[in-house]
Amino acid sequence: MKEKVICGIQQIGIGVSDVIEALKWYMDHFGFNAIIVDDEGVAERMLPYTAGKPQPRRAIMAYNLMGGGGFEVWQPKGRDLNYPEFEVKLGDIGIFICKLKAYNIDDAYNHLKKLNANILSEPTISPSGQKHFFLKDPYNNIFQIEEDDYIFLNQRKPIGGANGAIIGVSDIDKSINFYKHIFDYDTVVYDHIDVFDDLKAIPGGNRIVRRVLIKRSKPIEGPLSEIMGTSHLELVQCIEDTPKKIFENRLWGDPGFIHLCFDIRNMNKIEEAAKELGHEFVCDGGRDFDMGDANGHFTYLEDPDGTLIESVETLKIPILKKFGLYLNLTTKDDKKPLPFIITKAMKFKEVKKSSKLK
Repeated sequence: MKEKVICGIQQIGIGVSDVIEALKWYMDHFGFNAIIVDDEGVAERMLPYTAGKPQPRRAIMAYNLMGGGGFEVWQPKGRDLNYPEFEVKLGDIGIFICKLKAYNIDDAYNHLKKLNANILSEPTISPSGQKHFFLKDPYNNIFQIEEDDYIFLNQRKPIGGANGAIIGVSDIDKSINFYKHIFDYDTVVYDHIDVFDDLKAIPGGNRIVRRVLIKRSKPIEGPLSEIMGTSHLELVQCIEDTPKKIFENRLWGDPGFIHLCFDIRNMNKIEEAAKELGHEFVCDGGRDFDMGDANGHFTYLEDPDGTLIESVETLKIPILKKFGLYLNLTTKDDKKPLPFIITKAMKFKEVKKSSKLK
């Protein structure tokens, strides 16, 4: 019998005003230079979140092959963008911070310092003993660089792929149950209420919050799981203040972290698990959805606070398009990672210099 398989965090969606400018910055600073998908078209299946109208956009999905989730950098076109009307702070509802892996935190810190990045804090220690620091990109998005020993393809880059996210929630116990029951984040690493010294450098870091880190107890599994690797989610609930919704009165695709996406196998099992908690799919792209030269089945759920969570069952991705080489995942074992010689071929998708992006 087919089972639900969570392969990992496939990508974090980032809305920007200029997709090429932003991706060049992410390549140079974070090493996201493997371009998997570059698609310009119309988002026709997200109408509940695009004011009921199909929205033209360009989306580029890029990975850092050191290991970790990717970025889906998303530029709406043909409309004015809506920015938050307030300073987004720790505990506000939605995806607040994207976490990135770093094999050596000091190397990552020095790399970004040399590039004159807007570093918000020096390396410090989380409640779990993990070294980390924060920085802000030129588009007002905050990233947390965390020391993590997971490596997919050792390219000696100082920073790796996405490691998870900090998500603001209104009822942390409901949110824990949501991410545990549907996406298998079943292990609580820590659960504390305090003003945290290691968060004081970020907006709202002086708030009293409940802070819970959750991870999956299962080993990674699934065809593309070794590229994405391990991950964790940090849920934060305001105790002393009333939080605001980060995407209140804004559209999907507007600037900021627009969604968190999981790579999965057997979408019907995700749907069953979601329905058991009373969460219906709010958008279902079907199995015939093409994004450029890639193909898959995507769906969206809202977490208990309305934050958009995407699931993608990847069916086909291009490796060497000009030679007609595609990776067909429909015939692969749902749980077994692909042989390394196959996933290593993702190196052919790398763009060596950001100046070559157009």
